[in-house]
Amino acid sequence: MIDYSRLLNDKVQELKPSGIRRFFDIANEMDHVISLSIGEPDFTTPWHVRQEGIESLRRGRTWYSPNKGFAELRSQISNYYARRFNVEYNPDQEILVSVGGSEAIDLCIRALVQQGDEVLIPQPSFVCYEPMTIMADGKPVIIRTKAENEFRLTSQELEEAITPRTKLLILPFPNNPTGAVMRREHLEEIAAVIEKHNILVLSDEIYGELTYGKDRHVSFADIKGMKERTIVVSGFSKAYAMTGWRLGYALGPEPVITQMTKLHQYAIMSAPTTAQYAAIEALKHGDADIERMREEYDMRRRLIVDSFCKMGLTCFEPEGAFYCFPSIQISGKTSEDFCEGLIYDQHVAIVPGTAFGECGEGFARVSYSYSLGHIKEALVRIQKYLDKIKP
Repeated sequence: MIDYSRLLNDKVQELKPSGIRRFFDIANEMDHVISLSIGEPDFTTPWHVRQEGIESLRRGRTWYSPNKGFAELRSQISNYYARRFNVEYNPDQEILVSVGGSEAIDLCIRALVQQGDEVLIPQPSFVCYEPMTIMADGKPVIIRTKAENEFRLTSQELEEAITPRTKLLILPFPNNPTGAVMRREHLEEIAAVIEKHNILVLSDEIYGELTYGKDRHVSFADIKGMKERTIVVSGFSKAYAMTGWRLGYALGPEPVITQMTKLHQYAIMSAPTTAQYAAIEALKHGDADIERMREEYDMRRRLIVDSFCKMGLTCFEPEGAFYCFPSIQISGKTSEDFCEGLIYDQHVAIVPGTAFGECGEGFARVSYSYSLGHIKEALVRIQKYLDKIKP
């Protein structure tokens, strides 16, 4: 009998499975479950975008694209970032189209990080950064953000984490799972530290279109002196409800994008052709779709935060993405036990805060990317569960 443990990569075997998917899988095996666990917009991809994808198939456009993505798409991405976020990129040299934002993150880390390099990762944050750093032979250095700072990264926290081995800061804002954002004044403070220590930045801006209130998202690349130090990652999944199309992109200095493209050539070759045609349409004519969906998310955000606060689940007001991160400490349970109890007792799936780092203990992530009716029923069930278990 083959002992596969001796044959498999040790680093891969040591990685923990995603805590998000565990609760998603439990929900899929149960009847009448309401899931607020996955960052999946409940909107259908806008019809004019789907129509363009269908039309590309009807015309037989099923060939490979260039490695970097179609020139027209890269040109539209360049126009979009200049128009929406005030940062200009050369579409021929500084843009790479990837298979979702996750591939772009992986390519960036592998292109930059060598054995022993330290990568600073604010947590709570999306689950992929730490394992991707480990697989690139880097050393993850976790910076614990705090509820009292609304889960923003502070310049002092950053300064204290830097060593001579620091190569890269991952800046995941607007943040998944907390909904925290970094406004311009916060980013300028971070930029001063970055410049002082000569560090590069991977700015994950996939939720950049989903910020609430009068202030729009500010790209870190728009901060003075930071464009040459920053690789911006974004995509179409969240802003345009195109999760299944699997299309993202990276924007950055030409030397970095060139090396990322090389890795992309060997691992993937090119992003899906049909999705690229649909994305061109989204960038050309999708601004109104973004606003419509953002307004709906904002209404859900206010409902769910107000409801949690009335329940006694302390929740700071998230200003971005479509998640809130309530404290569940009044329950007397760990995050894992609270979420397990909720799904088995009331058939509501949310995600333990610890899925996003150990500092997420005492919290849970709740997505409001679902329909209003879905959210309202989930809130009723959560209240019932709290009434049962409150000490």
